[in-house]
Amino acid sequence: MDIFWHGHSTFTIKGKSATIVTDPFEQGTKLPKLKANIVSLSEEGTVAEVEGDPKVLDWPGEFEVSDVAIEAIRPEGEESSIFIFALDGIKICHLGYLTHELHDDVLDHIGDVDILMIPVGGGVVIDGKTAQKVVEAIEPRIVIPMLYNATETTLDIKGSEEFLKALGKTGQEAVEKYSVASRANLPDGSMGFVVLEPKL
Repeated sequence: MDIFWHGHSTFTIKGKSATIVTDPFEQGTKLPKLKANIVSLSEEGTVAEVEGDPKVLDWPGEFEVSDVAIEAIRPEGEESSIFIFALDGIKICHLGYLTHELHDDVLDHIGDVDILMIPVGGGVVIDGKTAQKVVEAIEPRIVIPMLYNATETTLDIKGSEEFLKALGKTGQEAVEKYSVASRANLPDGSMGFVVLEPKL
């Protein structure tokens, strides 16, 4: 599996059976050409073109597309959905435009997570300190921050410094992509942090 970040909450997740693109919103930032089997939209917005005639999921529910099990939930008080993907035996949770800590019932529903994509920039989403609390509540094996001002943006978001400082990960070097061969290759008994360089 290869994961690329395009800024904001837009990722390309390339698995063996399918490619997922999350939140390909045109919000004051440039996106590259995107191609996918599945597109997830955590909220309403102007959506960029995604090649490949993908299945677009923009409402809560349970789905199966191209051998990928998908669940979308909308926590009470939120205007954004959380997407959970089971791809190549790996469970990925994309928290969308989360604005509050998660209640226990939502945490129980999410369950164990292998890879967590979490907003950290504050403003329109949770800030770094709140994101730290969410990470500690979910305890994923890999954490990937998103929705901070690493690219041109019209969103009210700041940088990732507060989040990385709260978790003792300042100076984390950004990488072009995150690759993992299988779930067995994920950290066991510890939490890994991946800062991705925006692929534009």
